[in-house]
Amino acid sequence: MSNIKITLPDGSVREYPQGSSSMDIALSISEGLARNVLAAKVNGQVWDATRPIDTDANLQLLTWNDTDGKATFWHSSAHLLAEAIEALYPGTKFGIGPAIETGFYYDIDLGGKPFSQEDFKKVEDKMLELARQKSEYKRTSVSKADAIEYFTEKADEYKLELIDGLEDGQITFYSQGNFTDLCRGPHIPNTGFIKAIKIMNVAGAYWRGDEKRPMLTRVYAVTFPKQKELDDYLHVLEEAKRRDHRKLGKELELFTFSEKVGAGLPLWLPKGALLRERLESFLRRAQVRAGYSPVVTPHIGSKQLYVTSGHWEKYGKDSFQPIHTPEEGEEFMLKPMNCPHHCEIYKARPRSYRELPLRLAEFGTVYRYEQSGELHGLTRVRGFTQDDAHIFCRNDQVKDEFKRVIDLVQYVFRSLGFENYSAQISLRDPAKPEKYFGTDEDWNRAESAIIEASAEKGLNTVTELGEAAFYGPKLDFMVRDALGRKWQLGTIQVDYQLPQRFDLEYMGSDGTKHRPVMIHRAPFGSLERFIAILIENTAGNFPLWLSPDQIAVLPISEKYMDYANDIFLQLQEADVRGYVDHRDEKIGRKIRDAEVHKLPYMLIVGDKEQAEGTISVRRKGHPDMGSMKLEDFVTYFKTEIQSGIATFGA
Repeated sequence: MSNIKITLPDGSVREYPQGSSSMDIALSISEGLARNVLAAKVNGQVWDATRPIDTDANLQLLTWNDTDGKATFWHSSAHLLAEAIEALYPGTKFGIGPAIETGFYYDIDLGGKPFSQEDFKKVEDKMLELARQKSEYKRTSVSKADAIEYFTEKADEYKLELIDGLEDGQITFYSQGNFTDLCRGPHIPNTGFIKAIKIMNVAGAYWRGDEKRPMLTRVYAVTFPKQKELDDYLHVLEEAKRRDHRKLGKELELFTFSEKVGAGLPLWLPKGALLRERLESFLRRAQVRAGYSPVVTPHIGSKQLYVTSGHWEKYGKDSFQPIHTPEEGEEFMLKPMNCPHHCEIYKARPRSYRELPLRLAEFGTVYRYEQSGELHGLTRVRGFTQDDAHIFCRNDQVKDEFKRVIDLVQYVFRSLGFENYSAQISLRDPAKPEKYFGTDEDWNRAESAIIEASAEKGLNTVTELGEAAFYGPKLDFMVRDALGRKWQLGTIQVDYQLPQRFDLEYMGSDGTKHRPVMIHRAPFGSLERFIAILIENTAGNFPLWLSPDQIAVLPISEKYMDYANDIFLQLQEADVRGYVDHRDEKIGRKIRDAEVHKLPYMLIVGDKEQAEGTISVRRKGHPDMGSMKLEDFVTYFKTEIQSGIATFGA
């Protein structure tokens, strides 16, 4: 038997007997490593760790710490869930059971039997019992005829329908314990890796998402290799509920939704509008320093504008449908993006190389038709505002401009407390050229500029094929919040296609016309989504400079209302934001309500304060600060603001 060459992620090459598995290779490196291997990437494809390797290959061993390792663990757990359900509810039929970002689910047909929270513990216990048997996940290739025969005997029409869409010679079964499933894999070595199990909830799901097909029971669950990890996960979920921006948005009176206005169309209340305004002002100042010029464009545009840009061809079905006017043949669209409008601004007059780079910035509201089932608070809406800008530059300026935008994005994240982030370089999929506009030459130049700029800025990056926009590659910033959840926020994109489609030009130093390159960028991304994540990251405790209301003046009774109003007027003169609580409520209730609304400072006034011309100061999360002269508090407050600005860079 000949040897094969295995190239490891560090570039080292080792030789092993042909037919060695990834687990064999892991054991040759370290027994400790082998104990943690869940699967492997062989030449970029995820395989079972026990599957033989017959040719030279690049190999990456996958553990729980790898996204693909975790997905394999959860998909294997879905099979364990199915085995437990089949044992407890004989005759159950099975749809699909994929891994998802938060665990896995399995769609099942219980033949009319009920399944609810009362059943969760019973299924969890059965899963743990089966897991402790350490049953191997065994892969078997089967013919289409044999696969049909097997599931015909089980009378499982769902699996038979799935088999019907598969080609003979490409069908595999996986078995563990007493359960066999149609599956292409991969799976973990055995069920013993699964140590902690929690069924999260059940829901109805139409077979294959078709409302005309049978309604199945979708069982959602999550598993972990250690009980502590499950305990930590459940704690994070509870904390996430406490921080949910929809809950806090209501409590803090930031935004609301109305059925009459329409699903996915947020209404910003006064305090939320103030928060937006502060964020916009913060970025506007940063953009002025970085050489951007503000522009404003309409909320609608001619359909032809988006035909020219290519957005209609790619996204027309997902947009709001065209608006027809009384003029025959005249069609407009709610603006789904700002870039075509900015191209027309660039084209408004002839441009010279001396004007480049030209940086046009706009807080532009756009509209996209999200399916109603996908709407979620402020994170998925149908109308949202992008902190959009487009930089028109020469070829030789692309990399430097890209690096300047990276600096701006990092400044925004640092200013608002997002320190834990990575960057994803999103490139085209070379196997699907039909998805993209433009020449290989343009794409190669754009991708090289992003890769080089990211490396020179020292970014922690991952590369994903197939995630580029249809007109160019991009750099997406993935932020982890206080609970460790990952969000895609800022984005920077290099585009050679729109300047060509809009026939944009500039007069070069050589006296001939040239085509500019376009860089799209949005540090916040969607302002709505950014605010949702900011609310949850801070639990609504915004930095003092950003807080919509910074103080509440709380008179102990109506007797001290005039004094409270006078104090507040002086605070307004000092540019301190807040309000006087005029309600006829006891002071304890006023204090509790101010705490619920997360007011940074409460200024309490009563008989002693009015007589002495002072205020009693309470700072959120700190001991009472006692009585202070108003001018001393304002001096202290301004120092705190400046300290916060220095800390957050705002």
